[in-house]
Amino acid sequence: MISKLHYISQPAADGSHITAIRNALDAGCKWIQLRVKDAQEAEVLTYATEAVALCRPYGAKLIVNDFPEIALKAGADGVHLGLEDMPVSKAREIVGNNFIIGGTANTISHVLARVAEGVDYIGLGPFRFTTTKKKLSPVLGLDGYTAIINEIQTLGFKTPVIAIGGIETDDIPHIMGTGIYGVAISGAITHAADSFLVVNNIHAYLDGAQITSTANL
Repeated sequence: MISKLHYISQPAADGSHITAIRNALDAGCKWIQLRVKDAQEAEVLTYATEAVALCRPYGAKLIVNDFPEIALKAGADGVHLGLEDMPVSKAREIVGNNFIIGGTANTISHVLARVAEGVDYIGLGPFRFTTTKKKLSPVLGLDGYTAIINEIQTLGFKTPVIAIGGIETDDIPHIMGTGIYGVAISGAITHAADSFLVVNNIHAYLDGAQITSTANL
């Protein structure tokens, strides 16, 4: 089952993805995407291997961004592919049918292509401007999500769609109101003063509960 909360890794205060992932796991995240950019494949493999070992005791899944061979070699659960990454069909040949493959989308055309390719989930975004991605697609905002999700529902597609890109905790009720399946969060968890409280509140938002604002956490 695809989680409704995806944590996208970025370096913690000490500069380490592994520290950030450990903190996210301690806070209650069960779906971790390792997203290491501008690094050699050997370094990404080291991160992925360490991240898998961290995730296992928590019962969490580890998804590797961009590198299907590394994801497979590290013993990860899946791979996430961007719009300019390896085709899904080729990645599926590498990782096999039991591996999770997620794919990025920015438009309804992208969504249709990803569904046709047989991805297990779609990362739709960005919601707003974010500095974590260099080649940023056009920002969607709530109106963009609403329009695309309405089309998906009209067509009857069941592939889970995850909102991604600059999402803060207090955005989540509004985003979930569009009918989207879940959210991917990075900085709002990585840089939180109390990540455990933030993740608990995110889960409450995803479950439709009314909670106190976490804007200042």
